[in-house]
Amino acid sequence: MRPGAAAPWRDPDAAPFLRIEGLTKRFGGHAALDGIDLSIWRGEFFALLGGSGSGKSTLLRCLAGLATPDAGRILLDGQDMTGVPPHARPVNMMFQSYALFPHMDVARNIAYGLVQDGLPKPAIRARVEEMLALVRMEGFGARRPSDLSGGQRARVALARALAKRPKLLLLDEPLSALDKNLREATQFELMGIQGRTGTTFVIVTHDQEEAMTMATRLAVMDRGALVQVGTPAEVYEFPNSRFTAEFLGTANILEGVAEPGGIAVPSEPGLRIRHAGAAPQPPGARVAVALRPERMRIAPAPQDATHGENRVAGRVRDIAYLGDVFIVHVLTPGGAELRVSLHGATRSTERPVDWDDSVLLTWDAAATMVLPA
Repeated sequence: MRPGAAAPWRDPDAAPFLRIEGLTKRFGGHAALDGIDLSIWRGEFFALLGGSGSGKSTLLRCLAGLATPDAGRILLDGQDMTGVPPHARPVNMMFQSYALFPHMDVARNIAYGLVQDGLPKPAIRARVEEMLALVRMEGFGARRPSDLSGGQRARVALARALAKRPKLLLLDEPLSALDKNLREATQFELMGIQGRTGTTFVIVTHDQEEAMTMATRLAVMDRGALVQVGTPAEVYEFPNSRFTAEFLGTANILEGVAEPGGIAVPSEPGLRIRHAGAAPQPPGARVAVALRPERMRIAPAPQDATHGENRVAGRVRDIAYLGDVFIVHVLTPGGAELRVSLHGATRSTERPVDWDDSVLLTWDAAATMVLPA
């Protein structure tokens, strides 16, 4: 969540702007959506995050009216959208392909929906100029989509989607066709535009970094269900399941057994994991321990180094240099391969460890995430 942003979802008296209740959609015997309940507040930039087949695009299509749910309802600003056709909903959509008309110039693309609604020509011209200014493309109105870069086409598609001033804007993988640098720049442009308009945005993406960068809150989806909903920081720092911990970011997972005051890892004799803040587990309960690579420390160790409390001995199996970070893979005596991230404060020729080095991995109790097995 951006600094200073309100958090109406924490106010028990605040009414959600978009309320999804028991939404179910089946294709044959497969439940693409399995009783989804979700509330989104006015002015949010909300992300639906999940892999292929998770149901995120089906949910977006139901919101747009392009798919009809088998059960449940969608309430937008207090109005039940059940049975309301797509063109009559105060909702617009920015498609993954942008769907710009190649035979029309930028201005006519942006004006298309306004013309269909029968707005007077002076009002259309004024709105088109307003949209061009909003996406910082003044002077581009006479160009064709084929004359634009990928980022410019994305901004035109956004301008067209916002021209009718929808209450809700849906974005379907809008940046997937852009290269990495352009995608990152466009993410911040989208955030700025959403902030200036105050329009509620719901974006579908499979890109975890994209969702965490732009969203005030996000929902992780899997097999038609919501696995976890929260701010990016909440979901990343406090995942409620092994699936979420592994899907959002990277996590090392160790299988453990709860003991008084800690967790033992049977596959790694001598390793005892201390944690802070996790709910107490009854002795003997099987749990999963998740450790983020960036929260672990690595240091050279003697050949005979052993496991201890929040300490794992191992051997460097692989190293990847990514410019700003080293990724070190460490193989433990029990056969686990743990990943450690080291942000590059030194040059690539000054690695703190090397291939086949004996090393010790350590971490703080607060870095330990205890999850259901």
